[in-house]
Amino acid sequence: MTLHTPSPFQSPQQVAFQRNELNVILGLYGRMVAAGEWRDYGMSHLRDVAVFSVFRRTAEHPLYRIEKRPKLRLRQGQYAVIGMDGQILKRGNDLRQVLRVLERKLIRAVD
Repeated sequence: MTLHTPSPFQSPQQVAFQRNELNVILGLYGRMVAAGEWRDYGMSHLRDVAVFSVFRRTAEHPLYRIEKRPKLRLRQGQYAVIGMDGQILKRGNDLRQVLRVLERKLIRAVD
């Protein structure tokens, strides 16, 4: 029996957020929960995309989706924040920069 080791040129079986990426996302999530804006989240790790969905209430559609699509890294950028209506609010390769579009909403919520 031969074991198959994936080639470095093959795509992984599923895309996932790395620990440092999750730390950045969960830091923002914690601030938004403390401000009373967000209440729940969900994560999906699929073949081409990892998604962190943010909810105001558990049973509704996500307010925002934070997506990681490594295949877009050399084009528009691998990270995107997508609104409830499917509109891309921000896209880029720097996760912190992309998440700033949501941090602006936190500043408005506190004022």
